[in-house]
Amino acid sequence: MTKTNHHTKAPLPFVGQKRHFIKHFKAALGNIPDDGADWTVIDVFGGSGLLAHVAKRTKPAARVIYNDFDGYADRLRSIPDTNRLRDRLAAILDNKPREKRLDKDIKSAVIAAIENFDGRKDLNCLRSWLLYSGKEAPTLEHLYKETMYNCLRRSPYPEAADYLDGLEITAESFETLLPRYAGRENTLLVLDPPYVCTQQGMYANKAYFGMIPFLILTAMVRPPFIFFSSTRSEFAAYLDYLRRHRPQEWAKWEGFEHVKITGGISKTVRYEDNMIYRFTPEQA
Repeated sequence: MTKTNHHTKAPLPFVGQKRHFIKHFKAALGNIPDDGADWTVIDVFGGSGLLAHVAKRTKPAARVIYNDFDGYADRLRSIPDTNRLRDRLAAILDNKPREKRLDKDIKSAVIAAIENFDGRKDLNCLRSWLLYSGKEAPTLEHLYKETMYNCLRRSPYPEAADYLDGLEITAESFETLLPRYAGRENTLLVLDPPYVCTQQGMYANKAYFGMIPFLILTAMVRPPFIFFSSTRSEFAAYLDYLRRHRPQEWAKWEGFEHVKITGGISKTVRYEDNMIYRFTPEQA
């Protein structure tokens, strides 16, 4: 593979990208020998593609499959449009105070500029430009109803043509993807699912990733795996339940390595993100 950039964060905004875990993720990938030849890595809930990107750059001979269920590749291809829209909003906001609420007239001008724009309107970028961190707006209509602030990015987004180089890209449900690969020799499952039992308005399918999809997922998981979760989900409680009451199901999780990172949505709302991984095979 030709030399490409090693990105340490996703090129475009994406809620839940695991950039703070990159060091630990690369360390876990060290369980795959050498350059990853004869291995397959599957980023099952691909999101921004950052984990798949890092896996391919860390183990360049591995086959890396990126499940682009959220349409991130389309967003990357539309960076020129996104930058054009940023420029139009900059003409309205450049002389306005940063991080301050937009008054009624300026907000109306911003909405008109978005509505009249003839290219792709990247909602994730618009949220990051006009709303405070942690605010959700699943549609433009919701965005227009929110209080807006001048958080506009100061410069255009760089082109990221090489970001997904070397990856095999698919876009499908984990329920159709996992059965083809789980349990195969030299196949690593990378799993960063929506948080179980929380509303997932930021995901493309707008679905509630409830207990039933979660149980279907965990039934399919086989080591080796790297699994991301958070105290905002009930994953830790689920593992404790298996340990105490379901020893046969607990067997495939037992002995996992655990990395914790504390984060926050705001100055007052804190949480703990977790990465657990196991490379030793299940006992027959």
